[in-house]
This record gives sequence, structure tokens and C-alpha cells, in this order.
Amino acid sequence: MTDSKYFTTTKKGEIFELKAELNSDKKEKKKEAVKKVIASMTVGKDVSALFPDVVNCMQTDNLELKKLVYLYLMNYAKSQPDMAIMAVNTFVKDCEDPNPLIRALAVRTMGCIRVDKITEYLCEPLRKCLKDEDPYVRKTAAVCVAKLHDINAQLVEDQGFLDTLKDLISDSNPMVVANAVAALSEIAESHPSSNLLDLNPQSINKLLTALNECTEWGQIFILDCLANYTPKDDREAQSICERVTPRLSHANSAVVLSAVKVLMKFMEMLSKDLDYYGTLLKKLAPPLVTLLSAEPELQYVALRNINLIVQKRPEILKHEMKVFFVKYNDPIYVKLEKLDIMIRLASQANIAQVLAELKEYATEVDVDFVRKAVRAIGRCAIKVEQSAERCVSTLLDLIQTKVNYVVQEAIVVIKDIFRKYPNKYESVIATLCENLDSLDEPEARAAMIWIVGEYAERIDNADELLESFLEGFHDESTQVQLQLLTAIVKLFLKKPTETQELVQQVLSLATQDSDNPDLRDRGYIYWRLLSTDPVAAKEVVLAEKPLISEETDLIEPTLLDELICYIGTLASVYHKPPSAFVEGGRGVVHKSLPPRTASSESTESPETAPPGAPSGEQPDVIPAQGDLLGDLLNLDLGPPVSGPPLATSSVQMGAVDLLGGGLDSLIGGPNFVTPPAAAVPANLGAPMGSGLSDLFDLTSGVGTLSGSYVAPKTVWLPAMKAKGLEISGTFTRQVGSISMDLQLTNKALQVMTDFAIQFNRNSFGLAPAAPLQVHAPLSPNQTVEISLPLSTVGSVMKMEPLNNLQVAVKNNIDVFYFSTLYPLHVLFVEDGKMDRQTFLATWKDIPNENETQFQIRDCPLNAEAASSRLQSSNIFTVAKRNVEGQDMLYQSLKLTNGIWVLAELRIQPGNPSFTLSLKCRAPEVSQHVYQAYETILKN
Repeated sequence: MTDSKYFTTTKKGEIFELKAELNSDKKEKKKEAVKKVIASMTVGKDVSALFPDVVNCMQTDNLELKKLVYLYLMNYAKSQPDMAIMAVNTFVKDCEDPNPLIRALAVRTMGCIRVDKITEYLCEPLRKCLKDEDPYVRKTAAVCVAKLHDINAQLVEDQGFLDTLKDLISDSNPMVVANAVAALSEIAESHPSSNLLDLNPQSINKLLTALNECTEWGQIFILDCLANYTPKDDREAQSICERVTPRLSHANSAVVLSAVKVLMKFMEMLSKDLDYYGTLLKKLAPPLVTLLSAEPELQYVALRNINLIVQKRPEILKHEMKVFFVKYNDPIYVKLEKLDIMIRLASQANIAQVLAELKEYATEVDVDFVRKAVRAIGRCAIKVEQSAERCVSTLLDLIQTKVNYVVQEAIVVIKDIFRKYPNKYESVIATLCENLDSLDEPEARAAMIWIVGEYAERIDNADELLESFLEGFHDESTQVQLQLLTAIVKLFLKKPTETQELVQQVLSLATQDSDNPDLRDRGYIYWRLLSTDPVAAKEVVLAEKPLISEETDLIEPTLLDELICYIGTLASVYHKPPSAFVEGGRGVVHKSLPPRTASSESTESPETAPPGAPSGEQPDVIPAQGDLLGDLLNLDLGPPVSGPPLATSSVQMGAVDLLGGGLDSLIGGPNFVTPPAAAVPANLGAPMGSGLSDLFDLTSGVGTLSGSYVAPKTVWLPAMKAKGLEISGTFTRQVGSISMDLQLTNKALQVMTDFAIQFNRNSFGLAPAAPLQVHAPLSPNQTVEISLPLSTVGSVMKMEPLNNLQVAVKNNIDVFYFSTLYPLHVLFVEDGKMDRQTFLATWKDIPNENETQFQIRDCPLNAEAASSRLQSSNIFTVAKRNVEGQDMLYQSLKLTNGIWVLAELRIQPGNPSFTLSLKCRAPEVSQHVYQAYETILKN
């Protein structure tokens, strides 16, 4: 009879009966009772009341009964910790049982009981099992150490279990080695800073020896561990590759992918002229191809990994195009992935084959697949120039089919082909225009409008075509509205006499009737350009466009290198680093490929550069806000390049209007009072302290030498986090220049040299203006003070909080990261004084919802003293009034990126609380400006 009978009883008084059976003298009855208890527990009944009775059954030689009792124990130990202590004695006894299966069972169960009270009693039995003569017990004990470390890390370290685990790496049994590696890797993952897996050539040799005799999962643990090792030179890398290569023919796909990961990583260190390098490339292709004959789910994972491998080393699979051709019964997710890889492998040699396939796919029934196939034809045209003609004629054939979604996709890609090969295929425009009425998707409509605007001079009825789109302007998506606005402005610049009404109509629709800020801003820019300087408008709007690059969807190189280190894991399926999707306190370590050896660097030939990146250049990539430390880890910590300030850097910062609009919006804008000429600070272009500024405004405080308030130095990077290097610092501003005053202290036992510093992108573009100069080596217990000049022309990216600065400092020991908050007043510039008229007009112009009020308490200064103290930090008093006994100071300041902040400070004589009202077009900065006020007034 099967065990299903245990799950059918639901009698009342059941617990009482079970209790009696558990205490029975008959062994068979006891076993039956325990089975019933486990069955009840499995279906969710609470049988914790039977805890002492079940624990009594542990004293038995019957292995099956023991397993059942241990199962019960694991489940209820957490809710009955006091009772669970009763079982400790049995564990200790079972760990010395002559039967190795019972010893292993005891140690396995010990690891699963997550009760703090018990853990210390388990140390002794565990220590014995780690040294047990039976390998099965040792391998189980190794995993138990990792579980125990998760419950109580300190206890494991104090008891010396980690050292015992390290010794197990040299064990004679390969399974013990694999489990020891797995346990150490698991512990190292939760403690990224600890150097537990201290790999050296000797231990690597032991792991490689164990590799051949392990089970498949043991092999995966060892291969993953090898992937974290960096060989000392290309010779060692080659010898490891030679010993790992046989794993490529393993039946388990996880072993194959782990081996591929190790080889891809160590190939970085091999010179491309080596015969072995070519052999390795040839050996990598067959196992990857074999993975594609597995079931669809496995194929998909393999394809996602192959996608990464092809981007890194397209030469591995360049002759294997046929295996990526789609089969009729492939699921859609496999089809789309194969299509992607086909395009990545497309080259002049195989393009005819690829195009024939793609044309076939475009007649399939699956809409998503057809769309992607049509898009793929366009991507082939852009990638392989010789095939462009053929691709365009294929696309025209597809347009003739009049299938709605095929036509729309074709138009979207033809737009890109026009961008890549200007003045070559414009003869097809007439065919495209015939299909105007059938377009109903935003992307296709936007593409068609772009084509009409771009080639308006070749289309006789361009104005009529665009006018037909304008009729339902407000129902269109933003993408289409923006394209339509630009296209009509282009048309006007090409045919001004015929289209004046049309352009006025679209400008008023975009600026007055629309509530989309992007559309409104673009409309106003065009309006002002056209009304002030049509010649400039022509240069801006009809400027020559840069050619689009071959592959726009390549993964950014540093991210690709990191993902190659995660082949065979979830990260390689998501194409995202683990930090983007792993939650929780576990420190996610960023991995990167080992640096190329000198010999392989010199032999990098232009032909082998990855597609899309011209040799010697890396494509610019915009980072995701989510992974800021990721950027720091990829920084090239050489000396910063000093060059002319980038004019664009002030316009990149997310939502903040960096132009501030303080003055600009008042000059020439509709409905604004044009201020007198003096309103524009005359010394904007003049260098600070050049003397010119004083001619215009003697009282503005420009060039004052007193300097703004400097906060005392605080510790930014404690020595314990930076291997003995302690960094303290503060920020200062003196006569227009910002600096970071650093104090470096060496608390280690070795000399520190080769210092370099780099900042992450930040809200105001702060960047080192010179290298970090530490002239002499920093000896132990020595301190050095350095003033690092800063510029504000670095890359801009909005941070949270706004004044957060992430810094990387490198020396001969390591690279260290820390973040600090800089006080905003170091960014207040010396020409921040507005004249009264402008102040008044700007105050009225900034909407009331942008006004914020703050209280500054416990400030004993009077209005005069407060005004002069604020002026020394570049907060200028524009006017002063006395209203009903209160002193009102109206003040202005300007940040390095051009944001103006206006302030009203109310001071009641004798009352130490001031009221501060701030108005600014970028209200995000107000909180930080208030903090600057408070700091300056109270210190």
C-alpha cells in the first residue's frame, strides 16, 4: 500500500491518538505514527504540540525513522527553540555513529536548524565531521559551514571553521573539494571584502585536478571559482584554458556555459598571434552550436549567452550562420533571439543567404516576428554597405504587398537607411508617399513625416502632405507632434513663400494649445530662431546630420565585459548586471575581464575591432542612473584631461532648467519687460579679478579676497575601509576657484605611492582640474595636506541628493570609493548680483509654486552683519527695506551652471529666528541653498 493513506485522516482527537502511538513500545507503530505526523505537517496542520514525543523517537537505529524525525525537527525548531535544545544531545551522539550516512544526516540537519541558541552546541560535532574519515560526511559538513555562517558569521570565524574549509580544497576526494569551493564562494559572496578564496597557482592546480573527477554540479562550482581567478601571465592563462577545454564536450549545458565563461575570460590575456588562440576559437563554436539542439527553454538561455559572446568575439561563430536560421516550429522567443544573432553575424560573405532568409520570414504569420524581420533587413542594409541596394529593393517589394504592419516597419527602417546613405535612394520616396493613408502607428507616422520634411524640396506636394497630418494634431502622440513641428519648420526654411501660414499654425498649436513642456519648448525655440535670425535658423535646423552608426543596439563595452563574467547566470539572460536586479543586503561584486597583456595589446588589429566601434574609439554611452558606482568602477584613473570647458555640459542635467532663465527669459521673450542693458552682468566673459568687473559695479563684491565660509575637515574615508589610507577633507572657494582640501594619512605598514583621483558624474559637473599631486611616497604614519583644484565642466548627471559626490581614489595598493556631500555655497559665483529692476521682474516671472520658506533659528546677527557675512560667500544684497520694524533683505546668488536663486530674508531685531523665502526656476536646489544660508550665518 502506498503512503497516500497517511494524508486521508482528519479525525477529531487525532493529536491525542498520535501522542499515544508515538510513545508506543512497538517500533512499527512508532514509525507509522511519525509518518502520520509528517503527513499532517505537509498538508499544513499544526502538529508542534507533539514536539517532545517526536524528539523521543530520535533514539533509534532505523535510518528511515531518523530521517523523518529530522525532517520534523527542521520544520518546528524555529517555533520551539527551547524544545529543540533537547535534540542537541542526539546530534552529538549521531555525529559519532559508526554509519557514515547517519553522521552526514545529523550534520546536514544541524545546518538547517536556524536557531541561535543551538548553534554553539553544534560547533564540536561539526568540527569532528569536517575531519571525518568518510568523504561523504566531509562534503556534507563543508556545506553546513556555509549555512552556519549565514546564521552566525562571527561564531564560524571564531571557531576557525573557515581555515578548515580552506584546507578541504586540498582534499583527496574531488566531491569534498567541490563542496568546499561552493561553501567558500557562498560565504565570500555575502562578504565581498574578505579574501576567503585566496587562489594561487598551487590551489588552482588542485582544483583543476579535482575538476575531471567531480559530479557535474561540482564541476560548475569549480569552474565558477576559476572564473574569479586572474592568472599572473598569458602562459598560466593558456595552461588553465587547455585543462578546461575538455569540459566543453560535457552533456550538461550548465557545465558547458561555465567552461565557456572561463575561456572567454582568460582569452583576454592571450595574444591573437598565438596558434593556440585560433585553435581555442575553433573549439568554442561546436559546443555553442550543440546547445541549440536542446529544448526551446534551454535554447533561449543559450541564445542570450551567445548574443553576448558574438558581441565580444564575432569571429567564434562567423561560419555558423546556418544554425541560427529559424525553424518553423521554434517558439516566438527563440525566433526573435535567433534573428538578433543573425544580424550580428551578417557580413559581406553571407549577406545574400541572410537576405533570402529574412525575405522569407517577412511573409510569416506571426506579426511580432514579421516586424522584427523587416527591421532586420534595414539593419543589414546599414551594417553591410554592399547589400544596401538589395535590401532597399527587398523592402520596396514588401511595401508592395500592402500588408499594413509590414509597410509601417519598412518605412521606419527606410528612414534610417536615408540617414546612413544620404542622396542615394531618395528615388523611392514617391512609393512611400503612396502609403501615407495606411499609417496608424506613431513610430511609422513620425518616420514618414521626417522623410517628407527632410526631402521637402523633392516632393511637390510636401505642404499638402504635412497639412493632412496637422488636422488631428492634438490626437497625435508626442513623438509625431515633435516630428511634425520640426518637419514643417524645415519645409518653411526650404519654401518660405508658400508655407508661411502652415508654420504659424503649427507654432501656435505647439506653444499655445499644448500642455506638453517638450513640445512647447521646441516650439518657442523655433519661433524665436525664425523671428530673430532666419539665417541662423537655417544653419541649426537644416544642419548636416551625422551618419548613424552601424549597430545602435550594442551593449556598452564596460557592461559587456562585466556580463561576459556572468555567462551562464541570470545576468546573462537579462543582459543586466546583478546589481540591477538582486535585492537585499548581499554585496554584489562588480566583475571585469582581466587586463590584456602587453603582447596582446600591440597585436590588436583594426579588422578584429568589434562591429560598430571604430578601432581606437569607444562609442559614447549614456549611463543608467541606477548604477552610479558601476561608472566609478569603470573609470580610467589617469590624470584628468584639462581642456576647454564644454559648452554643452550645463544643459545636460535632467529636469533642472540649467539655463535658469533668470535673465534669458526676460530678454526678448513675449510679454516680458526688456530690462536696461546693465542688467546682464557685464563680467560674464571676463576672468575673475580682471578688473573689468569693478568698472561696472564697485559694490558687488566681485573678486573679494576674503573667500567664503570653509567647513572644518571631516573624515570621508576611514582607514579600516581603505586598507590603511585615511582621507579627510573639506571644500573651499577663493577668488572664483573651487578646491577640495584633502588630508591623506597612511595608517598602514607599507609605503603608499601612485595616487590618482576621479569623480563620478554629478549634478554640477564637478571634476578635478589637475592630477592629484602627492610629491613624495607616503610613509607609514605620515600625513600630507593637498589642495586639489576643481572645475565645473565635467559630465553632468542629476544625483540624489543633489550635492552628492562620488569619488574614486587609487594608489599602489588598490582603488577605494567613497561619497561625500559638498556644501552648495562653494558653487555660488562672484557675479551673482542682479540689479533691482531685473530682480523685480524675475521675482514676478518665477511661478509662486516655486517659492519655498524656511526658518533659520538661533542666529544672533543683525541685518548689517548678516548681509556682510553672506556677501563674503557670494550671496549679494540687491535691496534692503524696513517694513513694520522688520528688516527685509532682498538677495540674489548664481550657481556655477547659471541657475539664479532669489531670496528674501526677514530679520526682526532682537529675535534670533530669521525667515528665508527662496524663489528659483529649479526648486530642487532651494533646500540646499537654505542649508548653505544656515551654515554661513551660524559659523
